[in-house]
Amino acid sequence: MAGFSCPQIWPCRKFFVSLRHDQNHGVLMETGVLREITPLGEHDFMYVADRHKKEFDFPIHCHDVMELNFLENAAGACRVVGDCSEVIGDIDLVLITSPNLEHVWEQHECQSDDIHEITVQFNIYFEEERSPFHTNPYKSIYQMMMRAKHGLAFSRQAIMTVYQRLVNLVSIEDKFLMAQEWFYILYELSKFDDARELASSTFAKVAVSSESRRVLKVKDYINHHINDDLRLDQLADLVAMSPSAFSRFFKLRTGKNLSEYIIDIRLGHAARRLVDTIDSISEICWSCGFNNLSNFNRLFRSRKGCTPTEFREKYQKTKIIV
Repeated sequence: MAGFSCPQIWPCRKFFVSLRHDQNHGVLMETGVLREITPLGEHDFMYVADRHKKEFDFPIHCHDVMELNFLENAAGACRVVGDCSEVIGDIDLVLITSPNLEHVWEQHECQSDDIHEITVQFNIYFEEERSPFHTNPYKSIYQMMMRAKHGLAFSRQAIMTVYQRLVNLVSIEDKFLMAQEWFYILYELSKFDDARELASSTFAKVAVSSESRRVLKVKDYINHHINDDLRLDQLADLVAMSPSAFSRFFKLRTGKNLSEYIIDIRLGHAARRLVDTIDSISEICWSCGFNNLSNFNRLFRSRKGCTPTEFREKYQKTKIIV
């Protein structure tokens, strides 16, 4: 049936890539992040693959369609979504709705010889003005899909709530009923407000949003002056508040104090440039508002779990296309 797969089947994946010819080895080598060409056709809604495997061998990639990826028996694997890298437990569920958000699951310390993976790729035009997702019945799904532009990791409780429905999804033969079941899964997941956003807004290129116009004004200013000397009193003046009052207000609204937020934004910019440019680490350090290279390296390792050099290698290592 068009747009739907049978269990255990995963056709050869195709990519749109930037290639160069290596005269020494006679092969084509890819120079950037792979963009996967998915099996979905123009009129297809969703694609489901259910498989068991012994290792993770798929490279870091992105794709134009949205994806929900479920894993079990994969404790010790490393999940990379944007600039977020985490070692996962025995069960993992992540929703990604951005076409340009790089992601991969790597072997790392996973010793399992029976990794169970279910991948659902789908097309939902939830941002279009006349989309039904702007209506009240779909409000929670819409909000979840917007957050998932960063990549959204769900709690164990959320995963277990939809586990059986997700496992049974591939056995539904009727296209309409399968689509309805998929919407039910999305709805159930949308009711959990403890899902974690993974990639930073600056790396994922997602516009910041806020219920407070004052906080939004400050965030916008920070994003456009990332290399400037950003001072508390200066930012407080933007919203006509005293420094002490603004500091408390910002922490209450964002959950972070101002200095933590600025560091996170600068590190997001730095991570994006590590992927998108060939600039040196020191050039990126200075251009993103850090005035001390060793401090930049320390902060990056503390927040991202690896050095800037290691982060770049994870994304830009040469891959052979066979």
